[in-house]
Amino acid sequence: MKIDKTKFKEGILGRLKRHYGKKLSEAAPQELYSVVSDTVMEWILDNWLATRQLAEDKDVKQAYYLSAEFLMGRALSNNLVNMLAEADVKAVLEDLGVDYNLVEDREADAGLGNGGLGRLAACFLDSLATQDLPGHGYGIRYRYGMFQQKIVAGFQTELPERWLDERDPWSIRRADQAVVVRFGGQVIVEKDANGRENYKRINAEDVKAIPYDVPIVGYDTPTVNTLRLWEAVSPEGFDLQLFNDMQYQRAVEKENVAEDISRVLYPNDSGPQGKVLRLRQQYFFVSASLQDIVSNFKRRHGAQWNLFPSKVAIQLNDTHPVVAIPELMRILIDWEKLSWEEAWSVTTQTFAYTNHTILAEALEKWPIAIFGGQLPRIMMIVEEINRRFLDSLRQKYPADYTKQRSMAIIGDGVVKMAWLAIVGAHSVNGVAALHTEILKNQELKDWYELYPEKFNNKTNGVTQRRFLLKANPGLSQLLISKIGSDWIKNFSQIANFKPFEKDEKLIAELAKIKRANKVRLSEYLEKTQGIKLNPDSLFDVQVKRLHEYKRQLLNILHIIVLYNELKANPAAYKRVPRTFLFGAKAASGYRRAKSIIKLINTVGAKINADPVAKGKLEVYFLENYRVSLAEKIIPASDVSEQISTAGKEASGTGNMKFMMNGALTVGTLDGANVEIAEEVGEENCFIFGLKADQVHRLATAQSYNPWAVLDEYPEIKKAVNQLIDGTFNVESFDLFKEIYDSLLYGLEGNPPDQYFVLKDLPEYIKAQQKIDEAYGDQKKWHKMALINIASSGKFSSDRTISEYAKEIWKIAPVRA
Repeated sequence: MKIDKTKFKEGILGRLKRHYGKKLSEAAPQELYSVVSDTVMEWILDNWLATRQLAEDKDVKQAYYLSAEFLMGRALSNNLVNMLAEADVKAVLEDLGVDYNLVEDREADAGLGNGGLGRLAACFLDSLATQDLPGHGYGIRYRYGMFQQKIVAGFQTELPERWLDERDPWSIRRADQAVVVRFGGQVIVEKDANGRENYKRINAEDVKAIPYDVPIVGYDTPTVNTLRLWEAVSPEGFDLQLFNDMQYQRAVEKENVAEDISRVLYPNDSGPQGKVLRLRQQYFFVSASLQDIVSNFKRRHGAQWNLFPSKVAIQLNDTHPVVAIPELMRILIDWEKLSWEEAWSVTTQTFAYTNHTILAEALEKWPIAIFGGQLPRIMMIVEEINRRFLDSLRQKYPADYTKQRSMAIIGDGVVKMAWLAIVGAHSVNGVAALHTEILKNQELKDWYELYPEKFNNKTNGVTQRRFLLKANPGLSQLLISKIGSDWIKNFSQIANFKPFEKDEKLIAELAKIKRANKVRLSEYLEKTQGIKLNPDSLFDVQVKRLHEYKRQLLNILHIIVLYNELKANPAAYKRVPRTFLFGAKAASGYRRAKSIIKLINTVGAKINADPVAKGKLEVYFLENYRVSLAEKIIPASDVSEQISTAGKEASGTGNMKFMMNGALTVGTLDGANVEIAEEVGEENCFIFGLKADQVHRLATAQSYNPWAVLDEYPEIKKAVNQLIDGTFNVESFDLFKEIYDSLLYGLEGNPPDQYFVLKDLPEYIKAQQKIDEAYGDQKKWHKMALINIASSGKFSSDRTISEYAKEIWKIAPVRA
């Protein structure tokens, strides 16, 4: 998009005057960010409106991606990159004497997501728009995000993520398109003159869902799709009568209960009240989204419900939005008066389900009392779905009562959302080849046997535009100078970079770019967190959600082993200087994960304060990991830690971002690591540890004894004992005892070392020794980095979305 610099400058100055009553010289940085964003938004609007009109005029099938989170990152710079307008806007601001970087840094990361699930959703939206595919997102506009992480005395503390304290220039409030979502109450059944049963809700709680639309700008295309986010408010709101009666808390009670729904992402659900709020969140956004989708369909096609699946495709991003299946049934049966059979035919042709986890505890199950109490009509529909499904199951497996019981959607006092998704969707996909095979052969084996035609794989991907073109301008410019710019929209073209592996001058340039990125990260961290890094050390990075299966504990135990080696004989310590960087948020109710964060910080503080370790070994935990920080960390990384227990990580996407930026992977054969190793060759990464089938066998046989590892490896025994012997737990004897006990005794009914940390630690230590040796030969190291970059073409979300579009959604590009 070509920006008229004169008009853009006039737009900035005019908005400063109209909105703030200020001249440029008086404007605060936040005000400058606001008016620059508003001016960019005005340039986006014409294409946004035209995209919507084009889809309507051509009456095309559209896809809708329902997700509890969208980890979008900052919008200003990403939109300018995709509009090809970043250089023009920087030039305008430079003419005005304004530092673009200062303006950009005023934008808070949108508090709409947390981990890989949300970042994947954001990448998918970018790829949909870039490929001119009619696909849009639906989610919740969380007022306070998940939380802002602060590290206090080494502990994670959670503060509200106040990303909306300043106005959000990237969303448009559509109050005229608000809908009502109902909770609780009772269902009464009335028969009409034809004997048809009609279901009515009485005494229900109404919550108004107000939509906010966010533009999703495609790269170098006029296509602008939409992310619609719902905000919850009470239709009744503030009760003035109660307030005047001095019942102040009661006066705002209904308002607060409604607004709680869109207040926080993933509220703590360790108790029943938290579970109720989580369920309310999920039903709130899917009901509002489906009402919106159905309304738009009826506006164009009336009651031609047989056309619905040919015009609408809905993807359920994990189990959070699966309640959409019975909700669409409710709308079609109760409001549109379809028969059960007609409604079920429409529903099952419309929905597709993505499974993102192998962990049984992450496959959501709702207690019947909570589910039925909050969603009484939905409960009735799920019961009928379950009854009909079990009838069909009995016909297929008449004597297999164990299978009938285990596959029931309702059983053991809970509603099993993954089972509901498989029954109600026409497609069930995993997100990496290994993950999909584990689903088919282990976790969902009975379901694959029943519905083999539904199962398919769609290996995840990431957008190279944000995580390479935008995040790593030095490397991007090198790529463009050598292989052109086609890779920006067709990432398979990155393979054209591989022949340069023999170009020593280019290898040296690659090393220079990496060091510059390290310096940039160091300067940023010194400014924002008081951390000064050594750019001449190896940057070994593990940044991802904190969970035991992701094994940040494996990493820190290895660091303790290294530190002990250094302390035992400093003169003999010849390893390359290392800086270990961690970044992660632990769920607010996940006590052990928070203890691991404390352990990392405690070990880091001890090592960093030790003069013996200076210049050799440093450890830092970077607080409040988020997209904008990732964009600085990933291009600076030498080693990408992808060390989850094999068979536990569905895919991972951080591994892909690091790879395309030239970091070398140390990892297990888990998730997409398997495909990364296939693409790059195991000689260009560092693979270690148990394989998924070995983990499965050990877990099933319960034959693993972690004490045997300690007996065989005294250096590991020493490191584990240091968790409780006063080396690191000086504040309290019990500080890390839970971690120690979980490794050696097992806790809460789980076996000892449930995630095989100690079992894999000896091989991990060997893999790290190989990294030391490889990094010592800088030419070889950066050649390996180049091969990783050139081999990353498969891992673009453009490829993934193209597969979804062709094979599941059946949608096609829409162009004027």
